Amino acid sequence: MVTFEDLKKNEEIRIYIQRADESLKALGFTEHSFAHVTRVAETAGYILSTLGYSEHDVELVKMASYLHDIGNLVNRIDHSQSGAVMAFRILDHLEMPAEDIATIVTAIGNHDEGTGVPVNPIAAALILADKSDVRRSRVRNTDISTFDIHDRVNYSVKESVLKINEAHTIVKLKLTVDTHYSSVMDYFEIFLKRMTMCRRAADKLGLTFKLMINEQQLI
Repeated sequence: MVTFEDLKKNEEIRIYIQRADESLKALGFTEHSFAHVTRVAETAGYILSTLGYSEHDVELVKMASYLHDIGNLVNRIDHSQSGAVMAFRILDHLEMPAEDIATIVTAIGNHDEGTGVPVNPIAAALILADKSDVRRSRVRNTDISTFDIHDRVNYSVKESVLKINEAHTIVKLKLTVDTHYSSVMDYFEIFLKRMTMCRRAADKLGLTFKLMINEQQLI
């Protein structure tokens, strides 16, 4: 069986993730490399394990998360679809069962807020994990005076925590934001579609999505 650890050790995959991130860096995007995909994998795994999904499902969502942004190697536009095709080729080459490939490819192809839909629990957990990864350390630009709105918003987030309550009815994204760098309205200006997608993803998992910024509930 192909595992999450197998993918992390695969040199071919490492090259694709690294080169995809290099392309995004050239375009001025925030970090999408190993720190991002590993954090997304851990968060997505936490979501499904907390909700009682099988170890196999947890492994699948972690693998989908690790591969979800490789399509940026081709182009940022429609990267979820191109990434899904790339993942199919990689996983087929590793002789993963077709059923598992189908699940992972579907999740990757549906993770972007432009075209994605939380069609199954794996896709839903990936969406929540991906869209909740907002943090200062993803900003590459070291010159604060030249920050664009994406830099400002990400840099302003001092802490980001996604947690499911004990009753397994609510998933809450708690952000600690330094409003010296960005306002709460700036966050909504660029992330409203993502938060709407998170709400739909949470619903797919039988949860209610809530957003807290500086201890104030906004969604």
